[in-house]
Amino acid sequence: MVAVGELPPTEPPTGTDPIERLDPPVRANRLRGWAVTLTISLLGGLIRFWNLGFPTDKGTPIFDEKHYVPQAWQVLRNGGYEDNAGYELVVHPPLGKQLIAIGEWMFGYDGWGWRFSSAVAGTLCILLVVRIARRMTRSDLLGAIAGILLICDGVSHVQSRMGMLDIFIALFVVMAFGCLLVDRDQVRARLAVAVREGWLDTSPFGPRLGFRWWRFAGGVSVGLACSIKWSGVWYIVAFGLLSVLWDATARRAAGVRRPWVGTIARDVLPALWALALLPVLVYLGTWWAWFASETGVDRHAVGSKIGVDSTFGFVPDALRSLWFYSGNVLDFHEHLVTSATNRHPWESKPWTWPMGLRPMLYYYEGSTTGCGQTSCVGATMLIGTPAMWWLAFPMLAWSLWRSIFRLDWRYVAVLVGYGAGLLPWFLNVDRQMYFFYVTPMAPFLVLGLTLILGQLLGKARAGAERRGTGLLAVALYVGLVAANFVWLWPILNGDPITADQWQAELWLPSWR
Repeated sequence: MVAVGELPPTEPPTGTDPIERLDPPVRANRLRGWAVTLTISLLGGLIRFWNLGFPTDKGTPIFDEKHYVPQAWQVLRNGGYEDNAGYELVVHPPLGKQLIAIGEWMFGYDGWGWRFSSAVAGTLCILLVVRIARRMTRSDLLGAIAGILLICDGVSHVQSRMGMLDIFIALFVVMAFGCLLVDRDQVRARLAVAVREGWLDTSPFGPRLGFRWWRFAGGVSVGLACSIKWSGVWYIVAFGLLSVLWDATARRAAGVRRPWVGTIARDVLPALWALALLPVLVYLGTWWAWFASETGVDRHAVGSKIGVDSTFGFVPDALRSLWFYSGNVLDFHEHLVTSATNRHPWESKPWTWPMGLRPMLYYYEGSTTGCGQTSCVGATMLIGTPAMWWLAFPMLAWSLWRSIFRLDWRYVAVLVGYGAGLLPWFLNVDRQMYFFYVTPMAPFLVLGLTLILGQLLGKARAGAERRGTGLLAVALYVGLVAANFVWLWPILNGDPITADQWQAELWLPSWR
């Protein structure tokens, strides 16, 4: 671990010693690391919770809160499940609504109640990103910078203050990524032990690596992401492939004679169990209240909507009913397409998302007070902080270059996480899509920018002039991001501002 005031290495170990490649020596200061983590997380929590109950629509939810907040209240009333079969606009799994219901149970049916769990999730994302960046860079400083960047991201900030589902996907995706990152280090440490003790070559495929609890936790986490929205399934694919790739490169770094074959023989099946089958079991487990209910939506579709003696009669009725229910949900999503006559005014397509070219207006009140004039504007917009989001394409280009020509695993990991949140939406561009779908991408944007800032800082052995210049450049950039966030603060939080300031906040024509 790099000490405060020192700069992290920007290149992976290149020595010929397998132990050096697998388990490079670090100078760890766990106490300082946790002090940095908790300080940044506390700051982020204060910002996320500030005036959390505002704004509302005359005491009622705003924007898509109007779907999930009442459903969460149903969940709270019923003990874990929704039962409004007449309305039946229940198009996502129950876990996100159950989490919102926790806040409603604690604080009641108001802004604080239905946003409390989201703010907790957003704060935990900050904590996790600090720890992940610290582990990827071996630097407390860069870990702190990553946390500050996520605090200042407009998308993460607004979604942490809405009774919606996407911040929970982000939390569980980041949690899964962090678990797999720890698993990667643990695998390499185990292989380093095998090298030291001389039993690496007992098989040309390399040793068995034992049960991997961190990969198990990663599978649970990505299963929870799928239990918020089905879009979490893409992270099962992405993180499964990433984990297997890390296993193969670890075996190669250890000197295993047939590392790729060894990975297929030793690691693929356990990875499928941990990162494919386990998430399915976790997903089914989150339907516990629905399974136990009598009045859940489509709970007893078998017999009422499905023939009892069907071809799949050997499958338990409860699972067949859930399959029928899921089919209705899938049908809803398949027909949720952009209409030439019914286009949502704030709809956007995925090619606009990296730079946040089409944000979303969640709340607008054109005749409020409190800005020092007779008539003020209050608005909440979902906007990615331009000082970060407008650098998305350079970040992706640099990450791709580092991945291909420098084989830097850290940038590969960022590309996988970012791509899993973006690329699948290109499979059906006719579908209605909205900018809040990018919420799980924001932490990976932050991590990619942090890695680049680490290179700007320079190596620890660089001269004083080089290091000082790098530190100045990084400080100026982080200050720019913070200033940009402060400028956007009124329209991220619905604070009353003058009409002129409202116009000044809208930097691009596409923001209007």
